[in-house]
Amino acid sequence: MIHNQCTLGERVSVSGSSLHTGGKVVLTLHPAPAGHGYKFKRTDLPDEPVIEAKIDHVKTVERATTIAEGNAKVHTTEHVLSALTGMGVDNCLIEMDANEPPIGDGSAQPYVELIKSAGIVEQPVPRPYYEVKDPIHVETKGGSLMTILPDARFRISCTNVGPDGRFTQYFSTEITPAIYEKEIARARTFVYYDDVKPLMEKGLIKGGSLENAIVIRGDQVLSKEPLRYKDEFVRHKVLDIIGDLSLLGRAIKGHVIAVKPGHGPNTDLCKALAKQWARAMALVPPDVTPKSGDVLDVKDVMKLLPHRFPFLMVDRVVDVADTSCTGVKSVTINEPYFQGHFPGHPVMPGVLQLEAMAQVGSILLLRQPGHAGKIGYFMSADGIKFRKPVVPGDTLFIEVALLSQRRGVAKAKGRCLVNGEVVSEAEMLFGIVDS
Repeated sequence: MIHNQCTLGERVSVSGSSLHTGGKVVLTLHPAPAGHGYKFKRTDLPDEPVIEAKIDHVKTVERATTIAEGNAKVHTTEHVLSALTGMGVDNCLIEMDANEPPIGDGSAQPYVELIKSAGIVEQPVPRPYYEVKDPIHVETKGGSLMTILPDARFRISCTNVGPDGRFTQYFSTEITPAIYEKEIARARTFVYYDDVKPLMEKGLIKGGSLENAIVIRGDQVLSKEPLRYKDEFVRHKVLDIIGDLSLLGRAIKGHVIAVKPGHGPNTDLCKALAKQWARAMALVPPDVTPKSGDVLDVKDVMKLLPHRFPFLMVDRVVDVADTSCTGVKSVTINEPYFQGHFPGHPVMPGVLQLEAMAQVGSILLLRQPGHAGKIGYFMSADGIKFRKPVVPGDTLFIEVALLSQRRGVAKAKGRCLVNGEVVSEAEMLFGIVDS
């Protein structure tokens, strides 16, 4: 079993029609660096916004899972995310020129074939897991039951129940790439005939047909080809569960037991998992163990930077490589800015997170060959995003990577993390001048 992160060997594309909007779309899967996770890029929109596939971004769950950030949305994310997760791909940029991926034949098989054509490449970074420690149980008004129990592996046991108990099916399996490809990926989406008209009235399934979905009418199964599995319906439910739970942002070790699942119950369970994980992370002291032998304490930092209290935003540097640097800032209630910045609800100002990125970026630049004794001036920032509040007691990890450097001007990408979650990010421009 591979325990390191994986990405694709090369970029690959597929085109087709989307299920709910019926539009034409080209989808391209790109390799991505370790720690990137799954992100969707809308190339048809101004500035080509990128939406991280995270549970916090889920907006609607009617017949499909839609994520959104700002004004950018992606509908029906579950099949492509299921294929990536099921095949063991951790990091991928999913580029689309429309708001919904192609539906293909209604299963995840087209995406599995796309992933296999690109090849899967192991990355030299451990795969992040969330190991379920305590059971979680979610019930919905519609009668769905979702439970996850501790387990050393990722398993799903699912019961699909149709109207009046018809087409009740049960399927249980461990989720591995080999099992996913053989037993799950080919299961197609299905719809009950009585639901078709209401869905069309809501503007959904505009691209639906027997080419990409199974229609159940009474006791009849309408399909262009015979069922691919005798229990194809419940296997497709498992496929959807995998895709929806991937929004947690890391691989899961746990046993999901689902009765009458759907995108709403699936994402409710994912939200409950995310809350449990956040509580667990809050109880674990952050690991500030140096990642390499090249470490700077605060005295070393002050030799490189001209900043001093109260404007020094780096307590320690735990890793310096050729083109990247990681600094640490412990945020305490004694920070002077908490006296005047939301004193009743202390939150670290976003501009100071940006300043922390700039200071770590300066350290990285001043460690470059030929830059000793110079000063790195922060000139501008683009793509600034503040995702989550930073509060007293948090330990801020500030990661900066050098993107380019030419004629005394350097560009870098920075991000701040708390408990492994990105809280802010930006692209920065620096000028390198003599002191």
